[in-house]
Amino acid sequence: MDCSSYSTYCYRCDDFVVNDTKLGLVQKVREHLQNLENSSFTADRHRKRKLLENSSLNSKLLKVNGSTTAICATGLRNLGNTCFMNAILQSLSNIEQFCCYFKELPAVELRNGKTAGRRTYHTRSQGDNNVSLVEEFRKTLCALWQGSQTAFSPESLFYVVWKIMPNFRGYQQQDAHEFMRYLLDHLHLELQGGFNGISRSSILQENSTLSASNKCCINGASTVVTAIFGGILQNEVNCLICGTESRKFDPFLDLSLDIPSQFRNKRSKNQENGPTCSLRDCLRSFTDLEELDETELYMCHKCKKKQKSTKKFWIQKLPKVLCLHLKRFHWTAYLRNKVDTYVEFPLRGLDMKCYLLEPENSGPENCLYDLAAVVVHHGSGVGSGHYTAYATHEGRWFHFNDSTVTLTEEDTVVKAKAYILFYVERQAKAGSDKL
Repeated sequence: MDCSSYSTYCYRCDDFVVNDTKLGLVQKVREHLQNLENSSFTADRHRKRKLLENSSLNSKLLKVNGSTTAICATGLRNLGNTCFMNAILQSLSNIEQFCCYFKELPAVELRNGKTAGRRTYHTRSQGDNNVSLVEEFRKTLCALWQGSQTAFSPESLFYVVWKIMPNFRGYQQQDAHEFMRYLLDHLHLELQGGFNGISRSSILQENSTLSASNKCCINGASTVVTAIFGGILQNEVNCLICGTESRKFDPFLDLSLDIPSQFRNKRSKNQENGPTCSLRDCLRSFTDLEELDETELYMCHKCKKKQKSTKKFWIQKLPKVLCLHLKRFHWTAYLRNKVDTYVEFPLRGLDMKCYLLEPENSGPENCLYDLAAVVVHHGSGVGSGHYTAYATHEGRWFHFNDSTVTLTEEDTVVKAKAYILFYVERQAKAGSDKL
């Protein structure tokens, strides 16, 4: 039973069910949980009052300019192995330009007058016409950083995810990177259509900070997703027999980087056996010239048959937000293993100029990126473990662990074994210090 919506989930049916037992046991459990929730709410209210009245140092209080203020960050409740979703949502909520766009969209009421205000128990048999991923995503982002509650339950968003992304139905652990890609792709598709009579593209055009030169079209018209996360790769393939060169431009929303095999035995920053793997090592491995093996022979149009060839990636256009995914999970003969190598990454001044196709056409500041958020996977396998996120907000770093949000230090962030890194393009007015 979902303790937030009181919906009952049957694992055998793989669906929510609405029927009760003859003795009404399901309803009794619901009533018991509601009583617990009410008593917990009362206790939480007393705890908050005590916290605000207490002048001693507390992890939920922060000194700013000599005065003590409460942390305004809001956690996300775990709805049953949904930490993968919570970590991604918290990371995206701290990418200011992306988050502000959704929060400024007009609200849409999806419920009619008869169901407004009534708690509903969802089943998958309900129609898909009355769900909007953009709307529920907007509501979730608006609920975060308001400071009105310690934790928010994203059950409405999760319900929409179940409706439009069947891969994420159920309560088993999922891959955070896979979820992020599905989420961004579906947001992009929905944004391409109209919304409440207002074209999303017209709203995008009105935003002066998202100029046409920064747009990258993926599957149709540009949206805020492609305007912020969209970049372009040049894939260069050379035939080793005749020397024919083939170039292809591919749009991307994120880059998936291998961790070089020579670093895979080093699991911590302070471990002595060999050098520490850095993010630059992973980027270099991604863009280095590589010879394709026998299973990836290139069809040469000049030779008119498959030939041995080399491949190299260049970045033709950098995005405003550079999302880097470290490939920590790989398949062996029977199972999917995790690469638990520590990868060193900079908090500020990630310089991408040397990976550009035409670096001379980019200013020095346009190639520098500062870290905004990082998703971490704790555990040994993709189907198990736990996801948390670190993100910076107004100059302070926070650790998001489902419903718990705590202030943290930069030294703690840089020691994390990153899985997904979100880097934001540095503005020209910022300093030029590099790490």
